[in-house]
Amino acid sequence: MADILVVDDDDVIRDTLGELLSTDYSCQTASTAEEALAKLEAHKFDVVLTDISMPGLNGKELLEKVLEMYPGTPVIIISGHSDHDQARSLMSRGAVDYLLKPFRLEIVEESVRRALKRH
Repeated sequence: MADILVVDDDDVIRDTLGELLSTDYSCQTASTAEEALAKLEAHKFDVVLTDISMPGLNGKELLEKVLEMYPGTPVIIISGHSDHDQARSLMSRGAVDYLLKPFRLEIVEESVRRALKRH
């Protein structure tokens, strides 16, 4: 079973995604990038799904650290802002997908499936 890490400072989104993905995967959640990095040190994850805007380290910084420290781990970015330049930039830096809030849960599930196939 694949291991997924969901990182979002919004309790509702984090819990919703955690519950959704727990039906098919082993899923853990973190409310900050710093908490996510601690979990990544302790456990290998197959996909990291992270919000872009969070207090402390943001999703872009988390993406960079994951790619540096855990190369090959797919990172999916979630954002509440439609910014095509940012999306292109993050994808060129290594993010495997960029999802806009509000999103349909089916879109998230499909993105995770694609990321796992690439992994």
